[in-house]
Amino acid sequence: MTAGASVARSALVPADPREVEAADAVVSGLGLPADGIAVADPATGETVAHIPDDGVDEALAAVAAADAAGRDWATTTPRKRADVLRAWWESLVAHTEELAHLITREMGKPLAEARAEVKYGTDFVRFYAEEAVRPGGSFRDAPDGGSSILVRRAPVGLAVLITPWNFPLAMATRKIAPAIAAGCAAVVKPATATPLTTIYAVQLAVEAGVPQDLVRIVTTSSASAFSEAVLVDPRVRKVSFTGSTGVGKRLLELAAQNVLRSSMELGGNAPLLVFDDADLERAVDGTFAAKMRNGGQSCIAANRIFVQDGVADDFVAALAERFEKVKVGNGFGDGTGLGPLIDDRAVAQMRALTDDAVAKGATLRTGGGDHDGDGHFFPPTVLDHLPASADAATTEIFGPIAAVQRFSDEAEGLARANDTEFGLAGYVFTESLDRALNVADRLQTGLVGINQGVPSNAAAPFGGIKQSGMGREGSAEGLEEYQSVRFYNVARRGSG
Repeated sequence: MTAGASVARSALVPADPREVEAADAVVSGLGLPADGIAVADPATGETVAHIPDDGVDEALAAVAAADAAGRDWATTTPRKRADVLRAWWESLVAHTEELAHLITREMGKPLAEARAEVKYGTDFVRFYAEEAVRPGGSFRDAPDGGSSILVRRAPVGLAVLITPWNFPLAMATRKIAPAIAAGCAAVVKPATATPLTTIYAVQLAVEAGVPQDLVRIVTTSSASAFSEAVLVDPRVRKVSFTGSTGVGKRLLELAAQNVLRSSMELGGNAPLLVFDDADLERAVDGTFAAKMRNGGQSCIAANRIFVQDGVADDFVAALAERFEKVKVGNGFGDGTGLGPLIDDRAVAQMRALTDDAVAKGATLRTGGGDHDGDGHFFPPTVLDHLPASADAATTEIFGPIAAVQRFSDEAEGLARANDTEFGLAGYVFTESLDRALNVADRLQTGLVGINQGVPSNAAAPFGGIKQSGMGREGSAEGLEEYQSVRFYNVARRGSG
């Protein structure tokens, strides 16, 4: 299929009304206002709920309340923090179905994927419940004698946590849990497109023993006014943001005024390299997972797929076959494998990228068309022979388009993979251990999936280099982002 990017319209998998009713029952229990910012279901366009449209005064009131609660929380023992986090984890797990239904209702991903996000998101809470009782530190003698050096970790202070819409539970717990474990308070600003899951998760945290004001949520239609007021407040000592590189740079400008500890998880343009010696089935499975997880709406989604010439034809044929089997529809539908995109702008971008690629010479192997019904849907799409001049070759796609380019040898593949200002994730598929590690070492990214398409793990340090950000989330390194290093120099008689 080479001419034009449109194929016949196809029907969508409908929602199971019982699942929708279950989700709405959870929404009704959140105690939300009757008006404010509308939260819509991307599968239907229906307004699900309204959330408060907080202004600067409300944001600064949240800062004041969290700061007061945080001063008390900083004096608690590591065991106390661990026990509270453990109780929160148990509550989140017990409410897996409610959380998953909220995720699907407000974000659109299939219910099975929403349950997987709950598992992923709760893993961070459990991990930091365990990590809280292992604070770092050291004791050493001064090299010239006369004293000993005691190194300790202290809470960095009040943290402002700004989360994106694509993983409404996991992106919140990945930030909130280490803050609590380190002894910090937090003001959380979730994306207005998907705030309901975060609101519910924080309610469960309070019920589990997290102090009432320790984690405060602010929802607002003016993200810039929020940031400009809060990040320069002297009570704030930390900012963590997940989102676009452009917004991250602006937040860093604001953070510089207050010299804030900053963690930035920014844009991605992940390369995925499939070498001739790769196990074809494993490479297709891994590429499918790396591309189609969350409908491609992930900062570590495989964006630039480079396949070596010797296996490219077979790989593309197998990948297109996998894409063709995906059922598109409401996330509450039976067998749905791909839900809606987040909004109409996302759909328009997918159409524009596909049309541009085909116009410049790419081969449309599957997808690229429209669907009947309402909602923000775009079909799973495979483009082959993507030219370097196509927008999809340089743009973070953030949707269900697999755009395949071909390369001849390792040196060329690596050079093209690294030819980007971004450096978040990369993927390598090969049966050679030497090649896998050598290529991974030379990829300019913060994380690499080797023969797998889902590398994220709560116990691993997630984050990028270059224009993809700074700092790490998850793992012990993620806890350190919420800690200050202090040392005491203790004089000793008779030493040295």
